[in-house]
Amino acid sequence: MMGGVSKEERVDSSLGTSIKRRLPWLFINLGTAFLAAFTVGLFEDVIAQVVALAAAMPIVAGMGGNAGTQTLSVVIRSIALGEVSLKKNWKLVFKEVGLGIINGAATGVVTGIILYMKYNNPYLGLIIFAAMIGNLVIAGFFGFIIPLLLKVFGVDPALASAIFLTTATDVFGFFLFLELAKMFLPYLL
Repeated sequence: MMGGVSKEERVDSSLGTSIKRRLPWLFINLGTAFLAAFTVGLFEDVIAQVVALAAAMPIVAGMGGNAGTQTLSVVIRSIALGEVSLKKNWKLVFKEVGLGIINGAATGVVTGIILYMKYNNPYLGLIIFAAMIGNLVIAGFFGFIIPLLLKVFGVDPALASAIFLTTATDVFGFFLFLELAKMFLPYLL
């Protein structure tokens, strides 16, 4: 269901049923993908000057998406088992934010060193380091909050969480990374 597939759909469902169940979620995802593309488009001039940014962007987005999916999986399972609710457990979001800081720093150091070695620019390494921390914090926060909010509003968290999480980590991750690059642009040239 996290992939936007209805619980009523089975492997032997008709082609028409599968299209009817999946296509609306794909259109929602397409809209959110355009939002991420629009965000990147705001920084076309920066990317044109430092092409290495285009190579690093998928790392920031991918790591945010994966970290957020880890949080989603834990929270959705906890919701299903009746172990967590927004009203009783909202303070646990701080644990996920802390986890984002630690995991973002750990993966950011490795990524920063690799980019420094590849492009011989310490500022690019520092920018990716900071962006990884920021995006993994975003991933933990939204990965925790989104399924709980959807549950409050009567929407199945397993069905809809991933699309909203991907939007958050892509849009905020790209914006954070590219805004940092814009701020340090003289040091990247």
